[in-house]
Amino acid sequence: MESFDADEPGAGAPAGRSPLIVTATLPPAEQAWLDRLRRAHFPPERNFLAAHVTLFHALPPFAEEEARALLARVCADHAPPEARLSGVMDLGKGTAFAIECAPLLALRDDIAEHFHGLLTAQDSHRPRLHVTVQNKVERAAARSLQTALEAGFHPRAFRFAGLALHRYRGGPWEGVAQCSFRGRGR
Repeated sequence: MESFDADEPGAGAPAGRSPLIVTATLPPAEQAWLDRLRRAHFPPERNFLAAHVTLFHALPPFAEEEARALLARVCADHAPPEARLSGVMDLGKGTAFAIECAPLLALRDDIAEHFHGLLTAQDSHRPRLHVTVQNKVERAAARSLQTALEAGFHPRAFRFAGLALHRYRGGPWEGVAQCSFRGRGR
């Protein structure tokens, strides 16, 4: 299966071949704060996505109904996972915030196991959870932002709100499904 850079503009894939992206939904306060940082520091010509935490970059498009059903079931069964924005990440030519959330990674492992045999090489590996606030800039600009963010950084605790499924369209993603965590535990 072809893979696509989810943060890269371009022609995208035809509708029937557009890969599916799974993200963890941030709570409103963190979403607004990270979107503001992204607007301030992401190159404007490339900033066509809201801040996001990607769990899978390219599920096959033929698995859309299966993915919708699985994400709905996972969210219905699980409480919002506790997470922590734990530090500033150096992406080389970009900057992100690292996120610690063992429960979300465990859920992601379960989803990966469900889709075993359908995952791209990139999605076959457990990700380092993060939110990118700057990408594809000069190294000096990235280091400057990292230094500024590190100077005032304090870990932030939050709970992920849910999971979302998107269709890659070569630019802004097309929303496919949004599920809220509503379980009591686990």
